[in-house]
Amino acid sequence: MSVQDLLKNRRAVRNYIQKEVETEKIQALLDCAVLAPNDRLRQPWHFYVIRGEAKQRFEDIAKAFLLERFPTKPNLVNSSLEVLEKTPLVIVATADVIPGDEASSEDNEYAVCCAIHSMWLAAKELGLGMVWRTRGVGLVRDERLLEFLGSPENKKVVGTLFIGYPDGDTPETDRVAAKDKTTWL
Repeated sequence: MSVQDLLKNRRAVRNYIQKEVETEKIQALLDCAVLAPNDRLRQPWHFYVIRGEAKQRFEDIAKAFLLERFPTKPNLVNSSLEVLEKTPLVIVATADVIPGDEASSEDNEYAVCCAIHSMWLAAKELGLGMVWRTRGVGLVRDERLLEFLGSPENKKVVGTLFIGYPDGDTPETDRVAAKDKTTWL
């Protein structure tokens, strides 16, 4: 499949079959991630692979977060937890924060975004689905996630990636044409 085809067919997949993702495929995703462009070759990423017993602990902190955040929305809490429980693999991607250097820290975050996108394209090629979560059950802005990861110093969580084998087709989404979002100067 060409890169253009991968881009055109990439989707946010939220429903997975109950099948573990093979270690070899996880490693292939990570190998593609570290090929992403990054300023001054700082390679500012770190990936936390969450599966097995660790995934159960992640689900526990996600449940606590969701119950606190949405106490009057039990359906939202339950549906979010159901998606998490059916997701076989979670990877948290972080960017290095350089104390006193906001511009470089921001560049590092952009590089991690590129790494995540590289993983997304690789996932599609490997027959996997993926969704990049930054809110809610992704816990990106919750301190409990950093504690869960071992409280790494000078790291910013950029995204929580839910990965697995897709359960059915994900419909195509409407996209605005590039010409409608481009100004030629």
